[in-house]
Amino acid sequence: MHTLEPHDAAAERWDALVVGTGMGGATLGHSLARAGWKVLFCEKGRAPRADALKGEYAETFFSPPAHPSAAHGDVLRRAGRWTDVVDDISGGRPRRFIPFIGSGTGGSSALYGMAMERFFPVDFTPGRGHPRIDGANAPDDWPVAYEEMAPFYASAERLYGVRGGADPLRPDAAALRPAPPYTAGGERLARQFEAQGLHPYRLPTACEYVPGCQSCQGYLCPKDCKNDSARACLTPALAEHGAALIDECEVVRLRASRRAVEAVECRHRGVPLALRARFVFLAAGALATPVLLLRSASPEWPGGLANESGLVGRNLMRHLVDLYAVDVGTPADSRVKELAFNDLYWRDGVKLGTVQSFGRFPPLEVVMQALFNDVREGALPWMLPLMRLAGPLMRPELTRLIERRVTLATTLEDLPYATNRVAPSAGNAGGIALEYRPGAYERDRTQRFRELMRAALAPLAFRQIPQAQKNERIAHVCGTCRFGEDPHTSVLGPDCRAHGLENLYVVDSSFFPTSGGTNPSLTIAANALRVAMGLAAAPLDGAAAATAPGEVA
Repeated sequence: MHTLEPHDAAAERWDALVVGTGMGGATLGHSLARAGWKVLFCEKGRAPRADALKGEYAETFFSPPAHPSAAHGDVLRRAGRWTDVVDDISGGRPRRFIPFIGSGTGGSSALYGMAMERFFPVDFTPGRGHPRIDGANAPDDWPVAYEEMAPFYASAERLYGVRGGADPLRPDAAALRPAPPYTAGGERLARQFEAQGLHPYRLPTACEYVPGCQSCQGYLCPKDCKNDSARACLTPALAEHGAALIDECEVVRLRASRRAVEAVECRHRGVPLALRARFVFLAAGALATPVLLLRSASPEWPGGLANESGLVGRNLMRHLVDLYAVDVGTPADSRVKELAFNDLYWRDGVKLGTVQSFGRFPPLEVVMQALFNDVREGALPWMLPLMRLAGPLMRPELTRLIERRVTLATTLEDLPYATNRVAPSAGNAGGIALEYRPGAYERDRTQRFRELMRAALAPLAFRQIPQAQKNERIAHVCGTCRFGEDPHTSVLGPDCRAHGLENLYVVDSSFFPTSGGTNPSLTIAANALRVAMGLAAAPLDGAAAATAPGEVA
């Protein structure tokens, strides 16, 4: 993958500077490049190199196995992983961790399990899905309707080569490319759910399923069959449509007048660099994007860039996810994400979320180290010596959970609360502080979801693995620069342009005003196509757009 030299990038004035190459940034940049725009991608992480770590979790390359820390920076970078420490200030005792998200070409999509689900129409009208909850800031409606998003969903599904079956509970189920049949374990589980009156279907995934496919989740794909944003969008934008990329380039500040961003100040391998473009698109993720805006405070923007509402960084959502390791009574391939059902998305007047295959667990040593770290950093550090003694006894049971059972994940929609937020860390220069506590409404619905899952899985043997309470599980973080009609209650307009600025847009999951109850990737991609089409409708310098960027061949 060709990358641009820093001085060449600084010498140009670009039509579009896209910060981040994940699902939002790469999709939008590809669309604009196809439309004839001069596009520069700026990526903090690395483009692929000969020493990239593929086919295994980064943790397996630590010596000895350990929980990710700043000492593992080089290994994490080679594995396409985030390296910055986050300070969790939610509880009485601050905790530090490195979140399991991507940093490198493709962003988190380079690590994702490839599930690409549409939101339901009810997700765009949250006022009909949830009661009024004290402290929650869910709008009655999104500023765009499902019907407006539907054609962009279809375009994103084609662009990312999504394969899967039709959800019987969706009246507008997409016509997707066929997926491989269920494995024996998946077939057994599907029949179990059907016997319970549920409606399982083949999970839509962005995967080519080449021979020997490992359904890579949590690490870089060694067979190039994962349709992440680098494969589907970034690479063709560079190779076919004249876009450029500068990697290992961290954006540290946006320099702006009262009306527009004038320069993007960066560090490329430690060397200062200023980049300029007619339009700037932030797609660094819902943790980094709002923190960058807050760090860009100036006399013109004393509370942070685009932050007249005071909402930049607030209303953070991350989904509340639990796991269930199920003994299906037949040999099971635990690597494959293959099944989902949505009968519990809306149940007895309560909105919950989706159920789907989780995919491959990390290796045994990685799981054990994570357990030890949870005890060490949690409320019971005195248990650590006991756990070390019990380690040999734990191994057989953990091996069975990892290798012989099918794991399901429940994804519960959490509501936006202004008190849940990210901000620059006060005690960690250049770092991020996170504060997130589920509300009573989230805790009650989590318990309800667990009860319904126990009923759905009976009479199969299973082990519930609670994860919802853990702030480290933040792969679906969203909402920290919400969009809306009113500048007083949102950061972005319906077109994802920052209120009060002529040339600044946000196209990662920060724009979500609510989190929905399923994977965010397809919605991020569809919205990026929507934003791109709106921009290309008014071509630069009066030139006609070469193609309609929201349409995918």
